[in-house]
Formats: sequence, C-alpha cells, structure tokens
Amino acid sequence: MIVRIMGEGQVSLAESHVAELDELDDILLAEMESGDGPGFRTTLHALLDKVRELGSPLPDDSLEPSELILPAPDATLEDVRFMLRDGGLIPG
Repeated sequence: MIVRIMGEGQVSLAESHVAELDELDDILLAEMESGDGPGFRTTLHALLDKVRELGSPLPDDSLEPSELILPAPDATLEDVRFMLRDGGLIPG
C-alpha cells in the first residue's frame, strides 16, 4: 500500500504491517479523545517513525495514489481531528 505523510512524501508499505500501525492508531485516538496533548504528540511521532521504519520511500518524482494519508509530524490535535475517519487514521 502507498502511504503519504503530509509534508514529507510517500512510502510503500506492506499490508502485513497495518495491524502493527493500527495499535498505535488506537492509542492516538484515545489520547485525542481525552485531550492528552503530550501523549498525542509522542504517539503521533511513534506512528510516523514506524511507517518510515517499515516502509520504503518512493522517489520524489513519483506520484502514486495514496491509500492512506497521515498527518505531518507537527500536526495539532485539531488538525488530526479533522482528518479522522471512524475509528482513527488507519482503517481496520
């Protein structure tokens, strides 16, 4: 699957990693619902770091349709609330 991190670019990520990312997404959603700003920031960075670790960057001149769009590392709670789907950022 192709994942876009806003402001950074795209990575190719095996579908088999979605469950691992979904665990972080669940934590992120709980922190957002409780208004835990510091926890939200830590978990957002952990989620993005995990995507970077598990994924393979696509060339900058490549523009593939993204199946998943994640917020930029400096996104605020409000920014991410706007992006949320039912159940979090990651479907499933």
